[in-house]
Order: sequence, then C-alpha cells, then structure tokens
Amino acid sequence: MSSPNDIKKGIVINYEGGLWVVVDFQRVSPGKGSSFVRTRMKNLQTGKMVEFNFKSAESITFEDVQYLKMQYLFNDGNFYTFMDNTSYDQVSIDKESIGDDVKYLKDGLEVTVAMHDGAALTIQVPKKIAYTIIYTEPAVKGDTASGNVTKEAELDNGLKVRVPIFINQGESVVINTESGEYVERVSK
Repeated sequence: MSSPNDIKKGIVINYEGGLWVVVDFQRVSPGKGSSFVRTRMKNLQTGKMVEFNFKSAESITFEDVQYLKMQYLFNDGNFYTFMDNTSYDQVSIDKESIGDDVKYLKDGLEVTVAMHDGAALTIQVPKKIAYTIIYTEPAVKGDTASGNVTKEAELDNGLKVRVPIFINQGESVVINTESGEYVERVSK
C-alpha cells in the first residue's frame, strides 16, 4: 500500500477494481481540514475519465506496469497492432483503449506501450510527431495581409490540421499531440 502523496502523472492505480492511469494531479492543503490529492484519472480498460480526491491518510495500491517501446504496424478496423523491435513480439490493442491518440498513429511510428501481466493496456504517443502534407490549398498573393493566417492541411495519416499559409503540399511539419496543433516546419 502507498500514500496518495506518492502520486505522479502516468502512474497506474488499482482503484475500485479497475486499473486507472493518472492523467493529472494537484496536491491541495486547505486552511482547515486535512490535505488531499486531486486527481484526474483514465480507466485503462474503458477509457472513462474521472476526477477523484484522495485524502493524504488513505492507502492506495500502485500497479506494476512495464512501458515498452514498440513500433506501430497496422490496424484491422478495431485492433491496432504494435511490434517490439528487439523481440519481434506483437501485441494488439483495441481502439477504445488507445482513445484519442489513435488519430496520431502512422506506419512505423514508435510509441510506448503500457503492459500489465502480459497484456497491453494502452499506448503513449510522442509529444511531437513529424508528418508530410499530402494536400493543402496553395497560398494566394495578398493572403498574409491580415496577419496570422492559417489554412487546413491533410497529413499523410489522414489527420487534418490548421497550418500557416506559407506551408505547401509535400512539406513536412511537426504536430503537438497534446494540443493537436501545428508546431513548426521540418527543415530539410
């Protein structure tokens, strides 16, 4: 048993019979009463998000989870397959367990897979990923007169994002997976 004061982002807790990963947390020390840890957690089996407060005096159970670097291979509609590049073992994870990160997957992308008791639970994608733009409208002379102008671009994995007007088809851009926004153009 552990103390809620040991909670960190990304740690897995056995709570109410399920495995929950801590997405965000905050330690709170009110003027009156005992301190507590406010958490935002995601159920690894269902993807459900909850907010829960743990009193500092409570005991909680942290689960032993291994994080392995794996490469994304393919999907069959519902399951996404990843391969360990050292052992060549493959694991499949359903779309619901991956959640919103599924839209950032592309062939060959290296992700971190959370494993518990030999079963793949979920993935963590890199914070920044480079993609190639397969389609965007060309810039028209005079479009930049109004300042920070963006346009929609389709990336090589099918994701659509807003990019600055000067970005052209065929160029590579970096996308922030936490916000889903354009970060920078990849220099050649």
